[in-house]
Amino acid sequence: MSIVAGLDSSSAYTRVVVCDADTGAVVKQGYAEHSGERDDPQSWLISLGEAAGGGQLADVRAIGVAAQQQGVVALDSSGTPVGPALLGNDRRMQTAAADLTDALGGRAAWAQAVGAVPQAAHPVSKLRWLARHDPATARQVAEVLQPHDWLVWQLLGRPDRRTTDRGDASGTGYWSAAQESYRPDLVELALGHQVSLPQVIGPADSAGHTPEGLLISAGTGETMAASFGLGVGLGDAVISLGASGSVFAVHHEALTDPSGTITSYADATGMHLPVVRTLNAVRVLRGTAEVLGTDLDGLSELALKSTPGASGMVLLPYLEGERTPDLPHTAGSLHGLRRESMRPEHLARAGLEGMLCGLADALDVLRTRGVQVRRVFLLGAAADLPAVQAMAPGLFGAPVVVPQPADYTALGAARQAAWALSGGGGAPPPWPAAAGQSFEPGDELAVGQAIRQQYTAVREQTYPGAFQAAAAKPSGAADAPSYGQP
Repeated sequence: MSIVAGLDSSSAYTRVVVCDADTGAVVKQGYAEHSGERDDPQSWLISLGEAAGGGQLADVRAIGVAAQQQGVVALDSSGTPVGPALLGNDRRMQTAAADLTDALGGRAAWAQAVGAVPQAAHPVSKLRWLARHDPATARQVAEVLQPHDWLVWQLLGRPDRRTTDRGDASGTGYWSAAQESYRPDLVELALGHQVSLPQVIGPADSAGHTPEGLLISAGTGETMAASFGLGVGLGDAVISLGASGSVFAVHHEALTDPSGTITSYADATGMHLPVVRTLNAVRVLRGTAEVLGTDLDGLSELALKSTPGASGMVLLPYLEGERTPDLPHTAGSLHGLRRESMRPEHLARAGLEGMLCGLADALDVLRTRGVQVRRVFLLGAAADLPAVQAMAPGLFGAPVVVPQPADYTALGAARQAAWALSGGGGAPPPWPAAAGQSFEPGDELAVGQAIRQQYTAVREQTYPGAFQAAAAKPSGAADAPSYGQP
């Protein structure tokens, strides 16, 4: 039996899973929080060592590394970081992103070039920000890595060759998923000079071997690794319920979207992951629960006492402004309030329906571009709420799978390691797909679509043509400030 390991280095911790390479069965697990500053790459390396300590990697033959996406580790000519890492969730770069958008000729030019319009999260925006705010440090930058690239390089003993994978590269803003190539001119546009970039290797390729002889696979970003760990494929969409929301699906080609609503990522298998984000998901549920003096479980229980359509009430859930549709300066609003609807259970249901309809709008953005959605994987703690599970299939118009809790990012990294260990090529190892509960739309499909129609009518009356306006946004129009993670 061959043993492989997957590492998930997030913004706060490192998880390690050790698996049977043939079956995917988890043999051992480890965990450690980053003990130092979160923007210190050495703290990532220390927590990796702690999570993998105590013999966790004994008998392991290959390791896959997944890490937080869109961070920048800028190195000087000696391979030393020029300063703290610039993390993916750093919001200071929004103005730099807007400057870059205009500098290339607008949103359509960027979408055509790399499949994404610059946002604060993109490394290309971070390089622009560094050049503007600390030009002396920017001039020292000779090489740019992302967190997963840097960790792989360290594990390999800092060889001359630096590598990355197409999944992580596709989130930089200077690598095109459609063309499978870098745009060095965009790096120079952002930073003011050329730098060395890691070699993009294939999903099943090996980055090299550690001094101890362990194979290190290509590695990838957290989203791509989680998708691989879940076992999603063509026809599958994944909706993640955090404070904000994200919707992505597996697709056979990169999508170009001049409006910037869709960001075109590559995945960890050779396919593509078009992503649409919303600024409002579970924050809508928490806010509604606070108004009603309860928690999420209580909100779910109340909502199930109401009727579909919440007695005519519609909550447009744009509490933090919204990205999909592009309404950055708006606010949430409650519509259809009548005396008979002024009950806690109806407000609870309006909150849940509003959140889910907002995510269904994002899902429809992908559908209108030809992305097939045969089932939806629903992630996040709120996915376990009975009301969410009851409403989501009808509102999404597809079966919903709620996977059992597991370290899917680390599992995806381990599966990639097993693929590379097998010699690469062909299909990935056929590990079991994520186990979980499945919920079918059934008779609720018609009800769900009626709720969507009610919601859409209110949205269109309140913000006429919001989605059409985004699609027709002038190519040179800059993004307004974003209040959530891009």
